[in-house]
Amino acid sequence: MASRNSDQRQRQRLVLVTGPSGAGRSTAIRALEDIGYEAIDNLPLGLLERLFKGPPLSQPLALGLDVRNRDFSQRALIEALDMLSRDPALAPELLYVDCEMRVLERRYSETRRRHPMAPAESPIEGIRREADLLSPVRTRADLVIDTSDLTPHALRAEIERCFSGDGSPKLSVGVHSFSYKRGIPSGIDMVFDCRFLRNPYWEPALRGMTGRDLGVANYVGQDERFSQFFDRLRDLVQMLLPAYVSEGRSHFSIGFGCTGGQHRSVFTAERLAQALAQQGWQVSIRHRELDHKNYMASQSAPNASDKDE
Repeated sequence: MASRNSDQRQRQRLVLVTGPSGAGRSTAIRALEDIGYEAIDNLPLGLLERLFKGPPLSQPLALGLDVRNRDFSQRALIEALDMLSRDPALAPELLYVDCEMRVLERRYSETRRRHPMAPAESPIEGIRREADLLSPVRTRADLVIDTSDLTPHALRAEIERCFSGDGSPKLSVGVHSFSYKRGIPSGIDMVFDCRFLRNPYWEPALRGMTGRDLGVANYVGQDERFSQFFDRLRDLVQMLLPAYVSEGRSHFSIGFGCTGGQHRSVFTAERLAQALAQQGWQVSIRHRELDHKNYMASQSAPNASDKDE
């Protein structure tokens, strides 16, 4: 692909959005459009090169890629990524919107939709086929967002945190807390285990609190091992982030795990997010288990369906 205008002040930001059917790819595309991206959904891969032969675009661009496209294949998509990455006028990123199989199956069951890769079979057959097809693509993703526990509103908020701005690529740092009982979240770049810290769960007065509460913060923060751990952790992350910027990374995610994902990991994630924000980094924070608990509570509440689309 021939390079466009080499004196262009900023490289054209380009977000390719893909992922399994039912995971929220269309919601992600609409969210990008809402924050100023020119969005084109279901673009045939064969038209990619022609799209960039014209003059530079005035807006960042979001392209939705779907298995239903007539020329879609894992090989074609990977070759397209390689082609776009070689163009010095472009700054391509691959956003993979993912979801657990059991949640996808439940969504298809609730909506009674047919899966595009198994129109005459049960949805789980199509979900498995699509997962196999997209597996090599997922490994190439610059950012993976798992929507298993996200409402459409929460997904839009995550997209806005990661991609809003003036359209030029910047490093967005995601800080996550989670429970090891439910596994490490998808797309985490760096993981720290907080289970060596003393556990507020065993204190009856603290058991129902979270790492955001002052009582838990004091309890964990007073562990003699915490200060040394956190200081070294903060220094390590602050040393690494500029290096990732130099490498052209636009997203970097850090995860903190503990047994229940409620106390120690939440407190440590909050502390690091605050420290990085004070240094001027663009930081988003997500507490998976707390979000999941709140989501389940909202689903069981009367008229819960009226609260989120």
